[in-house]
Parts: sequence; structure tokens; C-alpha cells
Amino acid sequence: MPYGACVPGSTPDANASPKPAGPPPGTGGDGRARTAARGTHAGPGDVADTDVVEVRRSARRRRTVTAYRELGRTVVLIPAAFSPAEERRWVAQMVAKLQTREERRRRSLGGDDELMARARALSAAHLDGAAEPASVRWVENQHRRWGSCTPADRSIRLSGRLRSMPEYVVDYVLVHELAHLLEAGHDERFWALVARYPRAERARGFLEGVELANTAGEAGGFHAPDHVD
Repeated sequence: MPYGACVPGSTPDANASPKPAGPPPGTGGDGRARTAARGTHAGPGDVADTDVVEVRRSARRRRTVTAYRELGRTVVLIPAAFSPAEERRWVAQMVAKLQTREERRRRSLGGDDELMARARALSAAHLDGAAEPASVRWVENQHRRWGSCTPADRSIRLSGRLRSMPEYVVDYVLVHELAHLLEAGHDERFWALVARYPRAERARGFLEGVELANTAGEAGGFHAPDHVD
């Protein structure tokens, strides 16, 4: 889930045309950082060495900074006009906010045992208890899908990236995978089962928004869409 912030001291101007800024050293012609980099500073407020961060500058971005997780790295979108000092400060701030929020979500959602209990409760509430998973667990190697299910052994896996998202979105992905225990394909009966979850449409819209944000961050590069299997 992207995290955005406005740069203090700036005022919105919806009618103004952005003034192109020349790309800073080390970026491409569109001002985007081309490679991911590790924080190497040890001073207060700097990004830790274990954080892989890709900074993307945009001439169209004037007053907002956005950060999100993508394929094992943190992507920070900043205005092209930022100085190196502003870049360092905002990257450190946005990474810290993402980490804080994700840690809060981890405590809320718990581990695999809590996830199994959540799945059973959702099955009872929306699927008449008919979907009975043998295992439900978090995984960190699902970068192209939010969840997956293997009906043969009744196992369900959820991407760890969901930990940073609202609980109703996590519940939707769980219901989606639970429905696969009753209907393997994506036919009308399957979607009728998923639709029993009251916030299914809203959750799908949320995940589509995340996909669009990731695609926009690529600024024209190919990004395989995230999906729920």
C-alpha cells in the first residue's frame, strides 16, 4: 500500500502546469533513479544498510512524496526538484513510516496460527463452514500474487505484503482462497461464493488501486499485475 505525504510549505495549485526540472546527476533523462540502492549512512535519520531503496524523481511531481513496497524493495517517488539533502531526509522519513505501519499491522494480524483462526471464522461466517483448510500461512516469496490455494492438499498461502493493508482486504483474499477449496476454477459459482463476503467489491477495488500505483511508479516500464489466484 503506498504511503504519501505532502511537502510542508507548499500549496496545491491544480491549474498550474508543472515546470520541467533537469534531471539530477545519476538519473536518466526523465529524472528517475535507474537502479535500486542501499542506504549507506549511519547518521541519525538515515536509511539503514538493510533497506533496499529505489528513488524515482518525476518532473510532474511538485509537492508530494510517496513510498511503497515492491518486489522486496522500497520505492520512494519524489519531485525532481529536490536537492540531495531533501532526498535523503524524505527517504529516511518515508521508510521509517512504512516500517512503523507494517510492524503495527504484523502485531494486529499475528502469525500463521492467527491466520488459520481468521480463515476458519470467515468460512463459518460466509461459506457455511464448508471450506476447511488444512493450513493457512504467510509467505514472503509471492511477489506476483496476493494469495494462492492448492485444493489437493487444502493449503492456502497469503503474501506477506498484505500485512500492510487494511484487514478487510486481507479477509477478502482469505475468502477468495477459501472459495477455491469449494470451487477450483473462476466460474460463476466461484464468484457467487466470493460475493458472500460483504466487502468483496471494495477490497478488489483497493487491490486494483495498488496495482495501478505500482504501474504508475514504473513510469512506462513493464510491471506484471498482482492478482489473487
